[in-house]
Amino acid sequence: MKIGEIIAKSREENNISQKELASLLSLEGVQVTNQAVSKWENGSTLPNAVQFLALCKTLAITDIYGTFIGKQRKTPFDTLNHEGKKKVEEYIDLLLRSGLYTDYSTESKIIPLRVLPLYHISVSAGTGQFLDSDHYDMIEVGEEVPVSANFGVRISGDSMQPRFIDGQIVWVQQQQTIQNGEIGIFLYNGDAYCKKFECGTDGISLISLNKTYEPIHIGESDELRVFGKVVG
Repeated sequence: MKIGEIIAKSREENNISQKELASLLSLEGVQVTNQAVSKWENGSTLPNAVQFLALCKTLAITDIYGTFIGKQRKTPFDTLNHEGKKKVEEYIDLLLRSGLYTDYSTESKIIPLRVLPLYHISVSAGTGQFLDSDHYDMIEVGEEVPVSANFGVRISGDSMQPRFIDGQIVWVQQQQTIQNGEIGIFLYNGDAYCKKFECGTDGISLISLNKTYEPIHIGESDELRVFGKVVG
């Protein structure tokens, strides 16, 4: 069977739904949606290495090689039946619990990975219903991304230069309000923008950092929605 079929079969054998599997994976530090699980199972996408190992742990797949490759490795363990393998695993667990046989030289600091959605639609480039869309990829991020970030989008154009350049990913803390002077992601009359929010005596405006662009003044009949504050 293909990888997706094996994942689906194992999930069904564990009697859990795609949504429940996504929730269980979050306990392993892997943040995915049930739509992502569905794409794995139908073969349109594949889990990355971290997601794959978390899947195997969550679905209790211990013989990863045998399950997904279908060939037995030439080791004594592979010659055992199910009950024999279970006894070996129980004995290994007993040895580890004793604390006498742990190889501490192999231990290393594990840095937990974060996975955040990066939306396909760029700001300042067409309709941007980011939080209502399934059009995104879950990508791994490191410590350079603030912990407050909930999602990422790409900048389109040069209106926010020199701070943000065309094609750059900005990381956003999802919220419905924003303070005067903060940079945020906005939906203005159907289009998404990355701008500086300004509220003064003349009303509300969205300001570009590139001074060659005129401010966008928000009228009473205009639609303005805040997606969040840019944090990185």
